[in-house]
Amino acid sequence: MVRREMTAASESKPKRVLLAKPRGYCAGVDRAVITVEKALEKYGPPVYVRKEIVHNRHVVDTLRERGVIFVDETSEVPEGALVVFSAHGVSPMVHAEAESRQLRTIDATCPLVTKVHKEVNRFDREDYDILLIGHEGHEEVEGTAGEAPERVQLVDTADDVEKVQVRDPSKVVWLSQTTLSVDETMERVDQLRERFPDLADPPSDDICYATSNRQIAVKAMAAECDLVLVVGSRNSSNSKRLVEVALQAGAKDSHLIDYASEVDEAWLDGVGTIGVTSGASVPDVLVMELLERLRERGWNDVEEVTTANEKIAFALPRELRESKERSSVR
Repeated sequence: MVRREMTAASESKPKRVLLAKPRGYCAGVDRAVITVEKALEKYGPPVYVRKEIVHNRHVVDTLRERGVIFVDETSEVPEGALVVFSAHGVSPMVHAEAESRQLRTIDATCPLVTKVHKEVNRFDREDYDILLIGHEGHEEVEGTAGEAPERVQLVDTADDVEKVQVRDPSKVVWLSQTTLSVDETMERVDQLRERFPDLADPPSDDICYATSNRQIAVKAMAAECDLVLVVGSRNSSNSKRLVEVALQAGAKDSHLIDYASEVDEAWLDGVGTIGVTSGASVPDVLVMELLERLRERGWNDVEEVTTANEKIAFALPRELRESKERSSVR
């Protein structure tokens, strides 16, 4: 936990930036992006990727320029071609379709998402009803639910809690999408437990360490911030959650941006302290560009707020393990 004396507000509002750490790329995103880069090097373009490899415009656009073709469905990939499955994971049905079309596949699913898939498999075998807390339509949720569609019920909103129907209230478990707000998820769990007192917990936390760490870092600085800028794309669940967490933790204002050029000058009026962070699928070069833009406008004092040091790394898919270089999309 960061302990730092609060800066007293003054009429002049000295300009400073609080830079969250950890921020940006998590181990799962780093692994997924490197997977696509190494696939390009090893097999040459085109490399097909089902959905966006990670939810970030800059990453997707950069890879597209290098010969990656992003498709919505496996059926769009020519028979026999190479397709990479995104970090968000896919259902067994997608794997089966790829096999039936004789596609060469590389699975870049984040290992923490794979862990949740295996939890679904386990509780399905044990004949539990599985309540999956997550956002309807999100790719990760679709892949996870697809492991046992007859057992999984999605719980997105408070209204969904009331709609849940189970066969045996003593055999119900909750799992979650990995990129949710920790606080919002536990609120939903509490609501579910009111209906089902015997509700079982996952064997270990489903919300990934990176999502949780980035939210903790934002909470540590939000109350001191007139404005929190979160670098991330609008289809990135964990990035959107950071905006919500900042506001809930006391920031006066917060916005989500893909690029520094999207900062509205009106947001900066009367602002002293600006918090800066980024979602788990954001290369740090975009944060550095934002800091430079703020520096040009007088925010020269940058203080890093560190709440954790992340040292986790995941091995590449076995097809690509001979090369371990870091990602160039940074």
